[in-house]
Amino acid sequence: MPKGLTLRELSKKEVLLSSGHRMCAGCGAPTVVKMVLLASDYPIIAANATGCLEVSTCISDYTAWKIPWIHNAFENAAATISGVETMYRSLKKQGKIDKEIKFIAFGGDGGTYDIGLQSLSGAMERGHDMLYICYDNGAYMNTGIQRSSATPFGADTTTRPAGSVVQGKTEQRKNLTKIMAAHNIPYAAQASPSHWMDLMRKVRKALEINGPKFMNIIAPCNRGWRSRTDDAILLSRLAVETCYWPLYEIENGITKITFKPKEKKPVVDFLKPQGRFKHLFKPDNEGILNRLQAEIDREWGRLQKEETCYAS
Repeated sequence: MPKGLTLRELSKKEVLLSSGHRMCAGCGAPTVVKMVLLASDYPIIAANATGCLEVSTCISDYTAWKIPWIHNAFENAAATISGVETMYRSLKKQGKIDKEIKFIAFGGDGGTYDIGLQSLSGAMERGHDMLYICYDNGAYMNTGIQRSSATPFGADTTTRPAGSVVQGKTEQRKNLTKIMAAHNIPYAAQASPSHWMDLMRKVRKALEINGPKFMNIIAPCNRGWRSRTDDAILLSRLAVETCYWPLYEIENGITKITFKPKEKKPVVDFLKPQGRFKHLFKPDNEGILNRLQAEIDREWGRLQKEETCYAS
């Protein structure tokens, strides 16, 4: 186990997102944030796009964040943190600051896949030394569970409801991790809070790499997924074990799968606990389930082909 990532060592560190915030009970996002901040041995300055995480962790004069934290508009978290990072480099050159500080932007999938994609792409292309973390809950949860381009195929949302004509979202989800890797950045990865060691190791690796980095982390939302309030980790694990959410990293263009299920589970194991997919289990919708499984199998096969293995 890497130094500093044992449970004993982590238990001695301060949790930098305090309890008492107003995120929903059982939400995956604050768990993700706590893991990310615990993984770092550096001081962190964070930017946070408008969304569930932002509106629920800082209300008026009260904040759950124990680090310097900036609230951004929905679309510009990456632009904001890239500006702060640029200022930091200037101050270091002027000899006005000598502390090693790391910069992280947090955004949900709405503010990352869609509304914030332009500023994120620009920050990645310019090469800022920053880590962007998307907590992916698969819809615009803060504003009413509207579909986003991260919403899974077949999911029921308020703007793409399952009814007599259309059975949920008709498009496959966007592969944003691959899109970010296509910017030729030094590091891009997918992670899950169910595999906390893998997640925290990737955060640590990313913070040691100079230049722009991106991590996509699944963050179950029981309100939008219509699931139990105590199953965020269970659903995260099922997402990984069904290969709906494979764990991998792309470092300097080289793909490495960081977790391979001993037995790949069918995607229905991930779908059944979620009310947003209940309509898919009607007899007439078997074809949608088959199409979703086929897409996951295709992407998993492609990822395995892209992986480059190293001799130990």
